[in-house]
Amino acid sequence: MFRFGSGIALWALALVPLLVLLYWQASKRGRALLDRFGEHELVRRLRASVDATAMRWKGVLVLAAVALLALALARPQFGTRVETLRRQGQDVMVALDVSRSMYAEDITPNRLERARIEIGRIIQRLEGDRIGLVAFAGDAFVQSPLTGDYGAAMLFLNAMDPDIMSVQGTDLARAITVSLEALEETPPENRIVVIVTDGEDHEGGLAEAIAAATAAEVAVHTVGVGSVDGVPLPDVDGSGGGGRFRRDDEGNVITTRLNETALQDIALQTGGEYHRIGQGSGGLGRLVERITGGGREVESREITQFEEQYQLFLGAALLLLVAEFIIPGRRRRPRDVGGRRQTRDAGGRGEARDAGGRRRPDAGQEVGS
Repeated sequence: MFRFGSGIALWALALVPLLVLLYWQASKRGRALLDRFGEHELVRRLRASVDATAMRWKGVLVLAAVALLALALARPQFGTRVETLRRQGQDVMVALDVSRSMYAEDITPNRLERARIEIGRIIQRLEGDRIGLVAFAGDAFVQSPLTGDYGAAMLFLNAMDPDIMSVQGTDLARAITVSLEALEETPPENRIVVIVTDGEDHEGGLAEAIAAATAAEVAVHTVGVGSVDGVPLPDVDGSGGGGRFRRDDEGNVITTRLNETALQDIALQTGGEYHRIGQGSGGLGRLVERITGGGREVESREITQFEEQYQLFLGAALLLLVAEFIIPGRRRRPRDVGGRRQTRDAGGRGEARDAGGRRRPDAGQEVGS
């Protein structure tokens, strides 16, 4: 099979007829200028010194070289080989709690911002793994499907905040379920789910979600964010009853605290690990090692690659240009014979001239061989 890797470069072949036209116009104009400004005898001698056949061949070689260079730019490909592509790594779904309780400031700068920082560090240390993001509060949805484009994943991560959720609250069961659904096409041994939350589950159904993860043989790692001591919940959007902190219907300040018990139970039952992000904690280094330490083959597929053959056309073009350079464009000067140069008059008769070019007395006689 034959094809071009960059077919748009074939438009460069339009240069060939353009160059032919320019060459013809230049030649025509050059002859006209010579006839107009030069003496007839001088012009005749100048034209006689040029080898017209050689010049035509030189032009043909240049045009052919240009055509071959255009074909080389188009990257002709023929001949195929089969390659096997293998990807090593894990498929990781990270579910981030974006409920309003994540605005609590028991860690610097707040729970949500610190969680995004730590998830960003996980993304930066991945190599060969795919990562996806799930946003959850009172409901959950896939914010970013599995991808190996870590830059895109960071953009999606930075856009995750409570404003993207239509239902507030904290539904851990829904977060686990949506994460498992996003990993359905991944082999069980390469599935990892990470839940990053303060653990305040208000919706129920957690036992069923844990059972589903266990049945799917998916390890769910949990990351607790915040302090186990209750702290006031900031009223960031001004809808919490007035003042700096949110209040309930009775005017009491709402507090929020990290629920480690639920998160530890999820990790224990699914074969995962529990980690904590708190004031002065060391981050998620151990979790990153757990994720990146798998190194197992996720997928393997065969693809057909076409062999690049542009070098053949490029080499041929260079040879033609070298040949054009070697071919002389002028005739050889007549040889001196015994101090005289043998020339021909217009009628084909030989003329004898001395070394100075003066006609000798025997001019007009036919010169013998």
